[in-house]
Amino acid sequence: MSLDRFPVGQEMDVAYPAFNVSLSLLSVKQMKFEIKEGPLAHAEIVDIHVVPLGNSMFAVSWQEQDGATVTNVQDYDRCLIHSHATLSDGRFLRMTGTFAITRPADQVSDDRPERNKALVVEAMTSLFQHRDASAVERLYAPGYVQHNPGIPQGRDALQALVADLSEDVFYEPGLVVAEGDFVAIHGRIRGWAEVPQVVVDLFRIEGGKLAEHWDVLQNDVPVTAALGGLAMFDPAEGAYRVQLRTTD
Repeated sequence: MSLDRFPVGQEMDVAYPAFNVSLSLLSVKQMKFEIKEGPLAHAEIVDIHVVPLGNSMFAVSWQEQDGATVTNVQDYDRCLIHSHATLSDGRFLRMTGTFAITRPADQVSDDRPERNKALVVEAMTSLFQHRDASAVERLYAPGYVQHNPGIPQGRDALQALVADLSEDVFYEPGLVVAEGDFVAIHGRIRGWAEVPQVVVDLFRIEGGKLAEHWDVLQNDVPVTAALGGLAMFDPAEGAYRVQLRTTD
């Protein structure tokens, strides 16, 4: 991840346990903050140093006019800021606050959809191409929720299912669409039923792991010369990389 993904222009209200602060990310070199109430109340524009940490996380540090120094780890996936401050009187504060965005960034810089798409493709191919049951613990959340009534709930049940899969099972990934924490993948699976099936799997991602799953399956109907038309699934469709974005 590079510095150009820092959400310049974004404004947010941060709620720490002891006080609230408003932040405005003016550039990769300057930030405005305002603490409106309490003994630390003041507003200031500070020079900042920003270091990308990966996965939509940045370390942001600065020194204030009274000599206080602050380092924030800003986590834009989880809407958290971990703040470490040495005040001018020598007191050291460690705080974690949640934030709400009050003004979006000038440019969209959310890389979650691409990372989430890669996670889903890895999961589907690991489980249903390579039949690797050990991948379940690595890629799926402990509280994994399954909305297919034919498959028992939970990660352990999924791991047992994969361990017992026939060698005839083989999954082909196709088109992948992602927005925010959701990913939909269109694919074809052989060996799961008596005939190949075309399936759309929908996943919700939480904390970098697959947390919830829905699916819709349909028997693959071959194209006939009499009817014409297009195939239900084409492996080449996987070349498309689609990322949805909402606009006001």
